[in-house]
Amino acid sequence: MIGSSFAHQMAMRSQLPTYRVGMTQEIKIGMLLPLSGPAMSWGQPGLNGCRIWEDWLNAAGGALIQGRRYPVRIIAEDCGYDAEQALEGARKLVLSDKVTLLMMLGGDSYTPLRSFLNTHKVLTSTLLTSDLSPDTRYLIAPSEVHPVYNVTGVTWLAQNKPQVRKVVMCSQTDAFGLPSLATYRAAFKAAGLQVCKEIQYAPDTTDAAAIVQPMLDAGAEVLCWCTSYTPMVHAMTEYAHAQGFKGTILSCTMDQYDRLVARTSLDFMEGTIFQFPDFDDPALAEKAFFFNQPNLFFSEYNRRFPDSWSAVSWEYAAILDIWHAAVEKVGALSTASVMAAMKQMGRVSHAFGPAQWWGESLFGIDNALVGEWPVVTIQEGRARIVSFESVPDWLAAHESLLHDEMSALGQLWTQRFSRKALTLPLSPRTLGVTG
Repeated sequence: MIGSSFAHQMAMRSQLPTYRVGMTQEIKIGMLLPLSGPAMSWGQPGLNGCRIWEDWLNAAGGALIQGRRYPVRIIAEDCGYDAEQALEGARKLVLSDKVTLLMMLGGDSYTPLRSFLNTHKVLTSTLLTSDLSPDTRYLIAPSEVHPVYNVTGVTWLAQNKPQVRKVVMCSQTDAFGLPSLATYRAAFKAAGLQVCKEIQYAPDTTDAAAIVQPMLDAGAEVLCWCTSYTPMVHAMTEYAHAQGFKGTILSCTMDQYDRLVARTSLDFMEGTIFQFPDFDDPALAEKAFFFNQPNLFFSEYNRRFPDSWSAVSWEYAAILDIWHAAVEKVGALSTASVMAAMKQMGRVSHAFGPAQWWGESLFGIDNALVGEWPVVTIQEGRARIVSFESVPDWLAAHESLLHDEMSALGQLWTQRFSRKALTLPLSPRTLGVTG
């Protein structure tokens, strides 16, 4: 972003007269998210966060475009992480509602929409960098760069727990799980840690014991859940606790971790490593951040939407912040103009500070913002940031490893182009074990 943060702009605007010329014409923003199903914790909380953003902006007068202010309206559709439902929702948002920005979780819910969104030149955001390819010119990943930031958790683990050697990991075999698995493989290799067993499971698997018990039997010191969906993260963590596991748990997300603390114990969850902080974390107070006061956003979120904070509660709002800065800079809403402004804003701010556009080497296009990312551990029952690690620095040293592991699992854009388009739901796959 340019200049001060969105939160700072809102605070300043509240002290100035509000000019409402043009207020009858709305700027429509679409959200096509899983508001139901196993990925719901990566959809509904993101919509909740955007409702706060929407209210704050409109209370301050709306978006300023060429001297006039316009209110924004967020229109949400549930894709249920289902291909047919996603396509129906996209058609409504694009053709009927005529949204100027479409925000998605990404992955298998984006794949069947690629041609449709390209044809209509819809500016679309994803949280999954592996959705990117040279033909997705209007797709951006400006907030979450899943799964690349997962390397930071492994880096911190290796530096701070050098005695840990035996790693076992598991992942579901879908568009979220496989890129994550490739990233963790590369990160463990870069850190000099050997994975002694790896389990791949079908996305609809619910039997935690069938996954976790072989991992425990391998003598794991670290259980890595990769980017498993929240229900499986909880089920596998609780099973590991019931079996008396004494090591470290590493996971991309740990949504509703307080429930796991209550169902297991403080001692068991102590030291669990993941990637998403609470926004009242003291470490954010001094960080160059897209909200000047992230604790206020966290407080407002929990007041309005109690017991629903997740990994994505702030991420779609962060995308809106970057989009809003570009719209006001260029004074237009067209996809080409807004994208050009995003790319030419000079000092771009990612969610946790300065960032740079990246992605061409793996995904054929530099449409993902990478910067520092926090490493979070559970300490006395609370999530606390223990470090900010540089994703660009890791890529500069180890990107070839990531390229090789993405290739091994068929996740490079060239490989995805060589296959027929995926449809959901994925066909059932047999539980697989390697290592």
